[in-house]
Amino acid sequence: MPTLPKTVEARRGGRAESRHEVHVVVVDPKGGVVAGADPGGTVFPRSAVKPFQALSLITSGAADAFGFGPEELALACASHGGEPMHVERVGAVLERLGLGPDDLACGAHPPLYAEAARALLLRAERPSRLHNNCSGKHAGMLATALHSGEPVRGYEGLDHPVQRRCLAGLRRATGDAILEPPGIDGCGLPNWPVSLKGLARGAARLVTGEGMGEGEAEAAARLVAAMTAHPELVAGTGRLDTEVMRAAPHLVVKTGAEGVYMAAHRGLGLGLALKAVDGATRASEVALMAALEALGWLEDAALEALAERRRPVLRNFAGEVVGEVAAL
Repeated sequence: MPTLPKTVEARRGGRAESRHEVHVVVVDPKGGVVAGADPGGTVFPRSAVKPFQALSLITSGAADAFGFGPEELALACASHGGEPMHVERVGAVLERLGLGPDDLACGAHPPLYAEAARALLLRAERPSRLHNNCSGKHAGMLATALHSGEPVRGYEGLDHPVQRRCLAGLRRATGDAILEPPGIDGCGLPNWPVSLKGLARGAARLVTGEGMGEGEAEAAARLVAAMTAHPELVAGTGRLDTEVMRAAPHLVVKTGAEGVYMAAHRGLGLGLALKAVDGATRASEVALMAALEALGWLEDAALEALAERRRPVLRNFAGEVVGEVAAL
């Protein structure tokens, strides 16, 4: 069994400056543990479950009714950077629905991509709800409500049919007894706690279709194909999800806030889930890279392309290397 990381250290002058505890588990679609271990308890998966939330966009018939192609499906699973390629496509989806940015319940925040945020400032423009990293997911939910003849107002609510379908899909994918009540995500939607093993099982089922409901296996296959064909829309410039799927398209990768990652190997049918206990993104990213390498999921070309991500260096303000972040 491969040895997966348990700690990520930031080192300076050859000494550990900070340590982050991480948990990683790899399972098959039935939940059999292949590597790592489930620490017990639950985590809030945050945006790592967006592909599961997008299943009903396809199974309801809304995706085909409103012309969602692979790019729009990738955005429905995205935590995007608010770059023009993201904002323009989400805006076009809303226009087809006869809706606008104000119909999105996600709220507005500056683009995650620094250059896009800077461009807005230089134009003296305020960010809109289209710039929210979750706007693609919310547009998909609006499409599902419209197609199903349900109110679009309040689609984010716990008891709205859109969210009940999302919950049902999450239950089938993870195989978990979902705990109630949920937390509320940053974009205003219910976020249901799951076990780390359950999240990994969901990742495995996403790429195999095992254990899923009627039409969900086909829907999952379409979402995975869309994400891996358009990784730039799932995250964006300079983002790890995008870089890994571009270098290794046999992998599907999705991050969540507070140090969560979900990944799956399309050929092996295995799923991985990871949580940095303190929620540090720098720890979850380095731990993910270490886990993928230890598992042998990255070929030599991908390892070379992602070399800077595997052991990021720390620099001082003069640009000199003064340390590193490494997984143990």
